[in-house]
Amino acid sequence: MFFEIFNIVVPVFVLVIIGYCFVKSRLVTDSVIDGLMRFGILIAIPCLLFRAAASLDLNTAFEWRPLVAYYAGAVSCFIIAILIFQFGFKKRPGESVGIAFAALFSNLVMLGVPISERAWGLEFMNPNYALIAVNAPICYLIGITVMEFTRADGRNGRDTAIVVARTMFKNSFMIGIGLGLLVNISGLQVTKPVDASIELLARSAIPVALFGLGGILTRYSAKKASREASIISVLALIIHPLIALLACWWFELSEDLIRSIVLMAAMAPGLNAYLFANMYKRGEAIAASTVIMSTTLSILTLSLWLIFLR
Repeated sequence: MFFEIFNIVVPVFVLVIIGYCFVKSRLVTDSVIDGLMRFGILIAIPCLLFRAAASLDLNTAFEWRPLVAYYAGAVSCFIIAILIFQFGFKKRPGESVGIAFAALFSNLVMLGVPISERAWGLEFMNPNYALIAVNAPICYLIGITVMEFTRADGRNGRDTAIVVARTMFKNSFMIGIGLGLLVNISGLQVTKPVDASIELLARSAIPVALFGLGGILTRYSAKKASREASIISVLALIIHPLIALLACWWFELSEDLIRSIVLMAAMAPGLNAYLFANMYKRGEAIAASTVIMSTTLSILTLSLWLIFLR
């Protein structure tokens, strides 16, 4: 069992480590990593999400109970983190939200997809892709709204709604998902040459993203805010999947759905946690430290969750 779990988790993180080592040793420059990440975020990953959304079984994918189970954990951890940093660490309200966003936004694309696919198989990925399709809109809607209403220089309700809408429409992931759902709902047929090109780009998405993630992690240090980062890591890697598991049991979901939802909930915070903090210039150092620490710790915690779920 241990070696089977090991073979599922480690190959994903090997690509992250390779990217980290290549940049640290200066065999690959930061500009190359920036270019790779732009390719992945703007082209390859949207193609992956487009193909997933276009082929989703919409009648079964967007069942409300699994989504509620997942976000019961995510939102609970977000609220807990805000309270801890605002009242425990005496952070400013906006800074607390910037840090706490890492407890809300898990790395479902770069880590969730490859690990879940290797663990459960491609035929069981519908709930995962349905979750990815709504994750960015829900998390950004919650994060931006709370940030705008809590920071001292926040906007009014109308301006906040405009900011949220602009963020959604500019997000390349959302564009890929939206176009895929449009094809799915309308019944339009993508021509074979176009579909083959999209498939080639989609295949490159995960390895490029994982390698690039490793390269980007070289830019930050987990030591600068280890206490704060460790708190978010515990919330993201343990408390979130635990609450999701309890909610799944409450809703009496099938074993396949429980496995998909809980494993996705156990993923480390993604780069969006840092990007959100950086967008508002609130808690960037802690967010970056959290991404590094939680990604490293998730090698162990994901292995334990996989053993439990199996």
